[in-house]
Amino acid sequence: MQKIYLDNAATTPTDSRVLKAMEPYFNKVYGNPGSLHGSGRESKTAILQARKSIAKILNCKPEEIIFTGSGTESDNLAILGVARAFLTSLAKSNFYSSGECIVTSAIEHHAVLYTCEQLEKEGFDLVYSKVDKDGVLILDDFKKAITDSTILVSIMYANNEIGTIQPIKEIGEIIKEIKADRIKRNIDAPIYFHTDACQAAGYLDLDVQKLGVDLLTLNGSKIYGPKGMGVLYVRTGTKLKPIVFGGGQEKGLRSGTENIAGIVGLAKALELSQAKRKQESAREAKLRDYFIKEISKKVSKVVLNGHAEKRLPNNINISILDIEGEAMLLWLDKYGIFCSTGSACDSQSLEPSHVILALGRPYEYANGNLRFTMGKYTTKKDLDYVLKVLPKIVSDLRSISPVNVKI
Repeated sequence: MQKIYLDNAATTPTDSRVLKAMEPYFNKVYGNPGSLHGSGRESKTAILQARKSIAKILNCKPEEIIFTGSGTESDNLAILGVARAFLTSLAKSNFYSSGECIVTSAIEHHAVLYTCEQLEKEGFDLVYSKVDKDGVLILDDFKKAITDSTILVSIMYANNEIGTIQPIKEIGEIIKEIKADRIKRNIDAPIYFHTDACQAAGYLDLDVQKLGVDLLTLNGSKIYGPKGMGVLYVRTGTKLKPIVFGGGQEKGLRSGTENIAGIVGLAKALELSQAKRKQESAREAKLRDYFIKEISKKVSKVVLNGHAEKRLPNNINISILDIEGEAMLLWLDKYGIFCSTGSACDSQSLEPSHVILALGRPYEYANGNLRFTMGKYTTKKDLDYVLKVLPKIVSDLRSISPVNVKI
């Protein structure tokens, strides 16, 4: 049986060149980077080189790179870290009394949403800036969502489910203007801008100066790197409190003995993915558009979720009406086709996709949702196999379905 992997937004296979770069740090160069002896210094040098490599791609200082255990941890450190640093300094300021605010969107990854919701339980105000029917942030609404009480904005660079790319640069410019206005009005209140760029890392420009972000999250598993590795870019001057305590590694922001092999592997994976991103983006976009066009011909009542153009080149998210996405998923799996019904992080939940519902789509659209996400090993032959198998599965499932949605 063929095996067609189309779930690269969930995770990617580790590139052989990444594995080769990591290998020495398992059993040859294994000293604790905090040790003063030669073996420890060798490990410390490897981490420094990885930090420099990532900083070059992000156009930032090496000391602004913090290594973590995952993209989720980086999101948590960014959001909880900013909020708790603010609370620490609150007694020194006479501006705020209550209602400190965090602005995000309803289509964020749950690593952001659940963290923000936790802060809401702790007394922070949480505001969801609206997105349009294609999942793109409505900038006029976003501007209205920002008040003098806003201390943090967290908007993802590209959505993990529908692939929609957000206008991060424009958001950064808006926040820059807000900062300047606060200074003019002698308001001593911070406002930081965080973006989760995990899905964007293999396809989009990560220059933090152009994007105008103060904090940026990356991870290894989406770019053919090691799982269990994350990065948080923290702009100099950004006040942050740790959420993990111990030996004070990573400038005191992320304690724990460093994962040297993982750090080296993540840096190598980012280097490789960014070097080929334009070429690979063009190739995958062509395949994406081909699949969307063909599936619309072969299957009736198919709806594309997300913006038709402002989307990641590897993302195909569709709703096939009148049947359940989970049923389709299981039948596709039987034929060796691996995809998802949304975010793999939520695969155990019976709730419909919060992202599809946030677009204003009916429950039936979320219920019939399928996400195919390609990667650098995906070929047209792979997609043609799916196009051959899927119509028959849809026909069989619709024949026993009581649902008939009118569109």
